[in-house]
Amino acid sequence: MNHDETMPLLDDQPPADTPFNLRQLLIFLIPSLLGVLLFLTPIVYDGKVTIGLGVMADALKAALSAWLPAIATGLLLVSATLGVFASLLKPRWITARPALNELFNLHPLWLGLRVLGAVFAAMTLWQFGPEWIWNANTGGVVLKDLAPVLITFFLVAGLILPLLTDYGLMEFCGTLVRNVFRKVFGLPGRSAIDAIASWLGSGTVGVLITAQQYHKGFYSAREAAVIATNFSIASIAFSLLITSFMKLDHLFVPFYLTVVVAGLAAAIITPRIPPLSWKKDEYVAGVGKQIKEDVPAGTSLLRWGMLQAVKRANANPSPTQMVKVGVHNVVDIWLGLLPLVMAIGTLSLAVAEFTPIFNWLSYPIVPLLELLQLPEAAKAAPAILVGFADMFLPAVLGKGIESELTRFVVACVSLTQLIYMSEVGVLIIKAKLPLNILELFVIFIIRTLITLPIIALMAHWIVG
Repeated sequence: MNHDETMPLLDDQPPADTPFNLRQLLIFLIPSLLGVLLFLTPIVYDGKVTIGLGVMADALKAALSAWLPAIATGLLLVSATLGVFASLLKPRWITARPALNELFNLHPLWLGLRVLGAVFAAMTLWQFGPEWIWNANTGGVVLKDLAPVLITFFLVAGLILPLLTDYGLMEFCGTLVRNVFRKVFGLPGRSAIDAIASWLGSGTVGVLITAQQYHKGFYSAREAAVIATNFSIASIAFSLLITSFMKLDHLFVPFYLTVVVAGLAAAIITPRIPPLSWKKDEYVAGVGKQIKEDVPAGTSLLRWGMLQAVKRANANPSPTQMVKVGVHNVVDIWLGLLPLVMAIGTLSLAVAEFTPIFNWLSYPIVPLLELLQLPEAAKAAPAILVGFADMFLPAVLGKGIESELTRFVVACVSLTQLIYMSEVGVLIIKAKLPLNILELFVIFIIRTLITLPIIALMAHWIVG
């Protein structure tokens, strides 16, 4: 190759034999390798399996742990105040700036939820008003457990996420695994990165990646909906937490194998039935389709993947612009998502904790559990259904089940349902992915019905 020649970086489809020089190659390799090390490389730190991003976020969380509930409350109060101010008075210094206008000039529903989130946070921090709001199992869980994780995790992830998504790694990997993902899941190959980032890091990071790729024209509406609801899998770290909490530590390897098998089955079947099968392959208006994974005849996958990656990396904005985008992502999470998590998460947990609604809804599941020969079916049914409110709730309700077999099934199902409104569900709606809350609930039920028999069958074999 003649390294003096350079590739036409801005052409839509450069020829397969287009050369690129060492500098252009390094612009792809260095940020992408950093992204792989921080997001996708499992490490054992302080006795647990995690990733570099998790270590950084945990260190920040530990340093600020005493202050994080107060910081979260402050952010929510600022968010609600500016939301009310901008939505009612519409000052020009906000409406004239697209980013500020989108963040603070709100539809009445979103404004109401933002104010509600701020009120719930204040009531929880200072413990006033009805106890069902600030109780340790409702508002306390969101403000003192979820909010600190979101604040620290997304501060780090939001700033360094471009390393993973914007410097060619997704183009490179997408080209290499394109055929497998297209045939098995009906998705572009780059969605493999979403799955790996979720698996090793956090399901919310997977949704964040999906939303960014959708709004940039790399995923269609159908693809984004499928990926967000089927590939934002629970991380290894969270899975270890669940097994420890439910006293299943000694079964972790077969436990996680069961989760993977059931999760793959759901990812293959769920997109092929409504409501996901009804979604259209339409791209965001004004952006259009930006993805090309077709490989020209006579060109190797490796060569074509490298060419696409180098092209993408070298067409990117400057590092300064990337930092600005990262800061915008963080502010959007803190001031836009956090209030919704506080409002919807607290209400969902209150319904689960203080009303019999989930018990009533779970009655039809009891005969199914009995058919699958699971002991204590009446106790297990609410634990399985309550996962729609929060992913950790099934473990809380299922901890008291005496049968190890049934605890194994409840824990596995909770990790394969994926859609829980206290965090991932809210993020999907906030990110303007093409899904509504009714569709999310239907997909949650479908995933439960697909994975439950598979998990029960494997549990009988593993636990006996």
